[in-house]
Amino acid sequence: MSDPRNSSPRRNSQARAPKRRPQQQVQPARLVAYEVIAAVRESDAYANLLLPSRIQKAGLNSADAALATELTYGTLRMQGFYDKVIELVADRTVDKIDPAVLDVLRLGAHQLLATRVATHAAVNESVALASQVASRSATGFTNGVLRTISRSSLEEWQGWVQEETEGADEKLAVLHSHPAWVVRALRAALDAEGRADELEQLLQADNVAPKVNLAALPGLVDQADAAGLGDADAFSPIGFVLSGGDPLGVTERFGGRVRVQDEGSQLAALALSRAEPVVAGERWLDLCAGPGGKAALLAAEARLGGAELTANELVPARAGLVRNALAGVPGEVPVLELDGTTIGDTHPAAFDRIMLDAPCTGLGALRRRPEARWRKTPNDVAELSVLQGKLFDAAFGALKPGGILAYVTCSPHLGETLGTVNGALARWGDSLEQLPTREVLEGIAANPLDVGGDGRTVQLWPHRHGTDAMFIALFRKN
Repeated sequence: MSDPRNSSPRRNSQARAPKRRPQQQVQPARLVAYEVIAAVRESDAYANLLLPSRIQKAGLNSADAALATELTYGTLRMQGFYDKVIELVADRTVDKIDPAVLDVLRLGAHQLLATRVATHAAVNESVALASQVASRSATGFTNGVLRTISRSSLEEWQGWVQEETEGADEKLAVLHSHPAWVVRALRAALDAEGRADELEQLLQADNVAPKVNLAALPGLVDQADAAGLGDADAFSPIGFVLSGGDPLGVTERFGGRVRVQDEGSQLAALALSRAEPVVAGERWLDLCAGPGGKAALLAAEARLGGAELTANELVPARAGLVRNALAGVPGEVPVLELDGTTIGDTHPAAFDRIMLDAPCTGLGALRRRPEARWRKTPNDVAELSVLQGKLFDAAFGALKPGGILAYVTCSPHLGETLGTVNGALARWGDSLEQLPTREVLEGIAANPLDVGGDGRTVQLWPHRHGTDAMFIALFRKN
């Protein structure tokens, strides 16, 4: 069988270019997907925040909204693999291709290799899109590249891409569309549990669209009503998997008392609120509260136990999101806008329980925020681990003697998890006691949790638990 890459689109693109009207219209769902992908590249936009507003602005029906969502997230997830395919076909590195055209090619490659979109529709719509966002000459190039890609199967392209790549981690990285340094970091995190052989399962799970999880805020939602939303979560006692429909419509119908929230995030908040019985009058703090999902759950839990929650978020825009999230919980929750690293000075020994959901690389949520894998570098881990240590020390200073601190990250990177924990233990010695986090979570979870380690910390995984890769560790101040 001849290698279809031998047919260069640069030599033959003009001959293959389809006849078209100069202002050929692009199907709205594809245009929305392209606009979000371009915004992610141009301005570091977050797809999960931008896509819903673009769908609403375009007035897409449910079918087109679903298509736009699949095209956006699917393209971003597999961008690394598609770039290698495009490089093989175009015989040039992607940095030599106009960025707008490259976005069109990535979007087209995803339709051809990972969806049931008809070949002619994927190619023709991509050519029409290229004519709108790039020069006229780009249409022939786009047509040639995508028609060449369409002549071979996904499995064939996977084989060719691996042949062109050296190194075991590098082959896994390109095949599963993760940067190689992330693959190595995930391998190390799994190996810390003696489960390095699960690496490929984890990489595959990162590229599967997650289910929509809902949290019914305790004491604010009739459980019978919530049960009608879908099947109960595997582990969270307050969570559900949405069976269908628009999640935004559900949250609006319940006035914010039912929220979209990953099951791992639910468990992280409940680990703090249910680590031991609440004593009325306790003061709680959510130190890095944005965008507010855990704060809303903690506020509901505090209300049930007679405790008082304070939220803090340094960035004003994110503080606004926290206030919106808290709107569904009766009562007033103060939202501060302080530098979290100073909280130990401004509020010394003031709180009985503190949630430190620390800023991190977000490598545990690549299913939901696939673009994060392309934005972060090992240098980010080094910088964030320093910040995490400062925030931990500040939280420890703001904690009352006997109080409980939950350290949480949505990253399994050892530098952000056990590295931060071990550093804090070394600094604070006997005044910082690790609590049996696994035991606490097993007392909360609806079903047994399969977690590794010694039980003092818990690492959740997408491939094993169906959650984001949330790290949870509980401490007491002696």
